[in-house]
Amino acid sequence: MKISAIIPTFNEEEHISEAIKSVSWADEIIVVDSFSEDKTIEIAKKFGVKIIQREYKYSASQKNWAIPQSEHNWIFLLDADERVSNSLKEEILNWKKTKPKKKSYWIYRTNHFMGKKIKFSGWQGDKVIRLFHRDCRYEDKKVHAEIENSSKAGKLKSPILHFTFKSMSHYLLKWDQYSSWSAKDHLKKVKNPNFFHFFVKPSFRFLRDFIFRGGFLDGKTGYIVCKLSSMGVFMRYIKLKELRDKSSTN
Repeated sequence: MKISAIIPTFNEEEHISEAIKSVSWADEIIVVDSFSEDKTIEIAKKFGVKIIQREYKYSASQKNWAIPQSEHNWIFLLDADERVSNSLKEEILNWKKTKPKKKSYWIYRTNHFMGKKIKFSGWQGDKVIRLFHRDCRYEDKKVHAEIENSSKAGKLKSPILHFTFKSMSHYLLKWDQYSSWSAKDHLKKVKNPNFFHFFVKPSFRFLRDFIFRGGFLDGKTGYIVCKLSSMGVFMRYIKLKELRDKSSTN
């Protein structure tokens, strides 16, 4: 079995070298770039990887377009701010010697935020499907799309290392975009956002992550993570209300 590693990028000059190095074991490496304006492509070219470009719409769309561009039947997808741990590399290389029983596999993520490894704060148990057969496709969702029929996926034991934080300004830009996409995903679910959505749901998210999921054990960084998460819920419904108001006036 051969594996094509796919790395989606946009302005990832800080991350692209280490991301490529961490999948150097793959039989093919493809950088799927959204017309970066920094040195991402210049750096990637030094590694001799395949580079293709497409205007970015949203994550699932970009990934589903990239999958058929691969040469091999199995795909390993890595975001530029992620790294394959040594243990995961060894597990995948051993997996290649077997006959796969599943078409896709969940992989846990170890998340780092503001230079700190986050063990709790609602991020424990974070997992994503990143190893899958090229016949698989992502759900057509703007945010948190996963491989279709994910309930039938297998599971690997070793983690991906995730370094989601560059700076607070960069994180808030991502946060703003994701809350806009999330609002669109919820258009069919919520007809009229109200006090419950603006106050109860964000408050519950913070209480759940900081208290019941142990965010306080991650210290002040855990508090920041949980606070931003609850604010993200609040922003989702503010933007959903904005979308509803615009549609009602048209």
